Amino acid sequence: MELHEIRYFLAVGRLGSFTKAAEHCNVTQPALTRAIQKLEDELGGLLVSRERGHVHLTDLGRLLEPEFTEMIERRERAKRAASRFLRLEGAELRLGVMCTIGPLRFVGFLNSFRVAHPGIELTLVEGVPARLTEMLLAGELDVAIMADPRGFPNPLRASPLYEEHFMLACGPGHDFACRNAIRMREMAGQIYLQRINCEYRDHLAEILREQGTEILRSHRSEREDWIQSMVAAGMGVCFLPEFSATLPGLSLLPLMEPAVARQVCLVTVGGRRRSTPLSALAAALGRYEWPASRFSLDDEAA
Repeated sequence: MELHEIRYFLAVGRLGSFTKAAEHCNVTQPALTRAIQKLEDELGGLLVSRERGHVHLTDLGRLLEPEFTEMIERRERAKRAASRFLRLEGAELRLGVMCTIGPLRFVGFLNSFRVAHPGIELTLVEGVPARLTEMLLAGELDVAIMADPRGFPNPLRASPLYEEHFMLACGPGHDFACRNAIRMREMAGQIYLQRINCEYRDHLAEILREQGTEILRSHRSEREDWIQSMVAAGMGVCFLPEFSATLPGLSLLPLMEPAVARQVCLVTVGGRRRSTPLSALAAALGRYEWPASRFSLDDEAA
C-alpha cells in the first residue's frame, strides 16, 4: 500500500465526500477513487460505503482508520525529526577523546562550537586509542580525536589538527626545575612515574633504550591527575604532553636531543557517509586556531 492511498482514504473518512477529499488532496476525483479501490483490493475488503450520495466508512474502514492515522503521523514525525537534524537542532554527536588529552586544550573549542551550533548535543567519550578505534569501527562513535605514533590502520582516516610537544614534568623543588630544557640522556637515574595510558609510552621508552639511558620506574597509574599530583609533590618525574598538564605546581621543560612531539588528529571511518552534525564539527575543528606552544624547541638546556 502507498502512503498517498492511505492519505486519500483518511480524507474521505474525515470529510465524508469523495469530491471534497479530492479537492483537499489536490487530485482529481477519479484518481482518488482509483487509489482507494486499489487499497481495498490489497486489503481484501471495502473501506468506504457509498449509499445514495452518502459516504461513510465500513466496519473495516473504522477498524483501520486509527492505524492508518498513526502511520501518517509517524511519517510526519520522522520528517520533522529529519528536518531538525539537518538544521542541526537536537542533533546528537558522539565524540571520542583520547584520555591523555588535557581538557584545558579543548575548553575554548567546545565553547565556540556550542555558540555556533547550539542545537548539536555533543557527548564526549574518553578512552585509549585502541578502545576508541574499536568504538569507531563498531559505529558507537561518530568521530574521535586521538594520536598514535604508529599511525592509524585502514579503514580509519586521520586529519591532523595540531602538533603537541612532550615535556618533562617535575616538581618545583626538583633539580631540573630551574632548567630551560632537558636532553633525553640527562634522564639517567631519574625516578619515573608511569602514565599507563600514554600512547607514546613505548616510543619514549625506545628512545631511552637507544641512548643507553636508564630510569628508575616507580609508581604507575591510569589516572593522569594522580600522576601529576605525585610529580608536583616531588615523588618523581614524568613525560607529559604540554597541554595535558592540568594541575598547578608543575614545572614543564621541553625535551630535546631528540625532541618528541605527537600529532593529534580527527579520526573518522573511511567510506562512511558523514552526517550533517559531523560535517559541522569537522569544519569547526579545521577552522579553529589552536593555542600555540608556550615553549621554544630552540631553547638550550642550561
